This record gives sequence, C-alpha cells and structure tokens, in this order.
Amino acid sequence: MSLVEVKNLKVHFPIRAGVLQKPVAWVRAVDGVSFAINEGETVGLVGESGCGKTTLGRTILRLYEPTEGEVYFDGRNISGTDGSFRRQAQMIFQDPYGSLNPRMTVGDIVGEALRVHKLCSGNVPERVAELLTAVGLSPDHMRRYPHEFSGGQRQRIGIARALAVEPKFIVCDEPVSALDVSVQAQIVNLLQELQEKLKLTYLFIAHDLAVVEHISDRVLVMYLGRIVEEAEAGELLANPLHPYTQALISSVPTIDPATQRRRIILPGDVPSPINPPSGCPFHPRCPIAVACCREAVPAWREVRKDHWVACDSV
Repeated sequence: MSLVEVKNLKVHFPIRAGVLQKPVAWVRAVDGVSFAINEGETVGLVGESGCGKTTLGRTILRLYEPTEGEVYFDGRNISGTDGSFRRQAQMIFQDPYGSLNPRMTVGDIVGEALRVHKLCSGNVPERVAELLTAVGLSPDHMRRYPHEFSGGQRQRIGIARALAVEPKFIVCDEPVSALDVSVQAQIVNLLQELQEKLKLTYLFIAHDLAVVEHISDRVLVMYLGRIVEEAEAGELLANPLHPYTQALISSVPTIDPATQRRRIILPGDVPSPINPPSGCPFHPRCPIAVACCREAVPAWREVRKDHWVACDSV
C-alpha cells in the first residue's frame, strides 16, 4: 500500500524584476514528477546538484507549496490542507548545524515538539532522554548546546528531533553528505535500525550512489526537475538504462582494479531550469540522442519488470 503518492507535481519559482516586481521568468525546479512510496519502504532519490531533489522533498512536506499537481499521504490529499499531517511526516536536514537553533539546548530542541503537540503528559526531560538514547547519545547531552557537538552527533540530534512526534514518514535530505565516511556509515546504520524498530518509511535524498544502494529498496534518478529512471536499487546499479544514469554510475569510484568502470564524460553543462530545452531535457548532452528527442518529451515506460525509464532511444 502506498503511504506517499505524488501525481504530476510541479514547483516553479518566479523571477521578479521592475518596480512592481512582476514575474518575468520562472525557475522550473520540479517539472511534472509522479511516483509512490510504499509503507515501510526506503526510496532513494539521486541526481546532480540543482536537479530539484531537495525542492521535491520539501514540497512533499508542504514546506514549499506546489505550483501544480497533488500529493497524497496515507490516502489523503494534503495539497492545500492546514498542515496537520506534519506530525506524521518529518524531515532530517542536510546541514546538521544550520538546522539546529544555536540558542537552545538539546533538551529544548528535541522537547519543543513534545510540548507543542502535547505528546508527553508526564516528564518531558525523561522522554527526551529516551529519544537521545535511541539515537546513540547520552541523556546528559540534553543540557548542552549544538556547538558543543561534532557533525555526526548534531545529525543524531536532528534525527531525535524528527522522531519526537512519532512520524510514519521521514524525508532524509542528504543526511550524511556533510559527514566523514566513518560517521556516514554510523548514521546510515542508525537510520536502518530505527526503520526496522519503528516501522518508518523514508525518502532518502543523496549524491552518493553507494550509500543509496545500501539503504534503498528502490531508486529514482532525477534530471532537471524530472524523473528519468526508476528501478530496484540492485537492478538500477547493475543495469542502468538511461544514458544519464549510466554516466552517474560511471563516476562512482571503485577500489577493485578488476572492476574499473569506463568513465562517461557528458559534454556541456546542465541546462538552465529557467529555459529548459524542448523535448527530452537531457538531449543536449545525450550521446545517443536522435531527432525525435529534440521534439517530444519521452514516454514513461516499463522496459523491464519494475524498471521504468523516460527514454525513446533505449
């Protein structure tokens, strides 16, 4: 059963100019995205910086309002609602320091949601201590401030804050990209343990395909505001079909000399989301583009079982 369902979601930001600040152009950050996340599943979302991953995750949680399209949570259309669903849907932010209020202690940061939603009728510090213990921190840490912690510890605080309201769904917005490799493994393992214990559902946004393969059940590949490929994690990494996915995977370093990949260098730069190319958004950089790629948006089709791609040349 789908816990989260996104239908033709578009998020366009205006560029204003002049005395009256009228819109003169639009940034097409997300441009017609549809997918579903099943309960208890982890879906990875990958793509280059600026492709719209974070905007998509924040729009699902209504931190940004969609320009067009619908988002369903647990069967309920949450587009245009009052936001009462947010207790069941939380976010872990990319920057483990910038997302924490430096003027508040850890106990206040984690306990704030408990007080606002009146979730703890008993002793709030006791519940905060339980949450800190659950993410691998000491209850004594609740009296300290964010600047007194390392990056990995701050991210654990962010995870504890997200868990405070007992959510069903969490958007993990590159939660390990700012951390050391050893700490990344600890945080990823923690997220997996919490998912199993609390029956959580994740949208895991990341650049690191190795991390995405490790934690995800399915993977979505995003380019210039659109989903271009979707498959199970193992299938996608072993048999990428879209030329953009192939280029992404070829850039992942390997430590085994016998399994060195042929590096695919894409020509040119990512087009501007203000003025995206006609037809397939990837065709200006695609090594197998044909004439029809410049004219029509490729159909979203299932090439193999549960393996979908938006490419007419595959």
